[in-house]
Amino acid sequence: MAIWRPLLDPGSPNRATAIADAIAADLASGRLAAGDRLPPQRSLAWALGLSPNTVMRAYDEARRRGLVAGEVGRGTYVRALAPVLPRGGLAPLSRSLDGPVDLSRNLPFAGVAAQELAATLSDLAREPGLADFLDRGEERVRAPQLAAAAAFVARLGLDVPASTIALANGGQQGVFSTLMALARPGDALVVEALTYQPVMAMALHLGLRLVPAAMDDEGVLPDAFDAALRRSGARIAYLMPTLHTPATSTLGEARRREIAAIAERRETTIIEDDVFGFLPRERPAPIAALAPSRTVFVTSVSKSMAPGLRVGYVVAPAPLLSAIEAAIAVSSWMPPPLMAEIARRWIVDGTGARLNAGQQAHAARRQLMARRLLGNRPYSADPDGLHLWLPLPPEWQVSSFVAAAREAGVLVNAGDLFASGADKPSAVRLCLSHEVDDHRVETGLAVIGRLLAGGGRLVT
Repeated sequence: MAIWRPLLDPGSPNRATAIADAIAADLASGRLAAGDRLPPQRSLAWALGLSPNTVMRAYDEARRRGLVAGEVGRGTYVRALAPVLPRGGLAPLSRSLDGPVDLSRNLPFAGVAAQELAATLSDLAREPGLADFLDRGEERVRAPQLAAAAAFVARLGLDVPASTIALANGGQQGVFSTLMALARPGDALVVEALTYQPVMAMALHLGLRLVPAAMDDEGVLPDAFDAALRRSGARIAYLMPTLHTPATSTLGEARRREIAAIAERRETTIIEDDVFGFLPRERPAPIAALAPSRTVFVTSVSKSMAPGLRVGYVVAPAPLLSAIEAAIAVSSWMPPPLMAEIARRWIVDGTGARLNAGQQAHAARRQLMARRLLGNRPYSADPDGLHLWLPLPPEWQVSSFVAAAREAGVLVNAGDLFASGADKPSAVRLCLSHEVDDHRVETGLAVIGRLLAGGGRLVT
């Protein structure tokens, strides 16, 4: 292979960690393969304009993570993502490299979680009491899992006791169970003008009336939020203030304070969806920290650690918690204790933080790729986010663009899927993280670029 040179996140304050993150991301994406030799430390330091000590620390960190190894006379080389297991054992997380390039699914990168899972399951198998995780979730199992959940949300700026948290099967069940607990058929639910598409499906199944509140580039407008509550009489609102999907925006602290004050004044309960909250390297405190008695805070480990780790945490005011727990029990009886235990261990031992760092590095690298391939075309994105929001030029209708992209082998989401009101945006959402292979993403983005440049047709 050519001499490897990492694409570093320019916003990372620790260059050694950024290099280790790049090794992890490139190994997972296939840019690096097991057995590849990394550049000598001094050569890479010179190429990146860094000190040799910085690269030495980076290689040490990568070695600590199990990504690389060193041999006298051979240098530093890349290890396999996961150990070779006997037939019938676990395979590394993978996604298809065939068929259309899928830019429609807003899932995190598969990453190196399979390697961590193999080690965690091996540890569990050697410990006494394994059968406890196949029981109905006794207090001796649930208590430490809730304590880990409290530590998890504390890193997001929400300091709460474990007794205020309910376990759920992912963030989506947390939101749905909260709506089940708090709303009745015919109730109004205030949402952003663009909102998470499954929430619209939830509202339909529960018989709720969606009331859209206008947005700008930062997110929901306080005056519009207040007006929507006033005219509808709604007592519940659903908001995604951090890395909004699909709009990519994050509400600033001042606007969060305005929203919290409105909720207090209108006696409204906000469901704050924060599943992307661990991706930004810097973010304001949650609305739940500003209006704790008026906010149900929902997050999960799926976006920060591994997509199939379906463990969600719901932080609720004391008067609401038991009703939400009852709704979770109605829909699934309980989250699987074994899965919640894997999440607990990864939170406590630092595995989760390492996996999240890998997600951050991957997101930053893919966003740089999109900027390079889409050029100066206007679109909304966060450098730490997994997706972007792309307004279409006037010569393209959304349905025609989505169909043309599909015909060219690329799947994207039409913007009107996220519209909670009558106004349908002329835009599409592109998800950058689901595809494993960089070349497929580059191919997909190149197709999008040619469509945008083609004045209503694909330029070849």
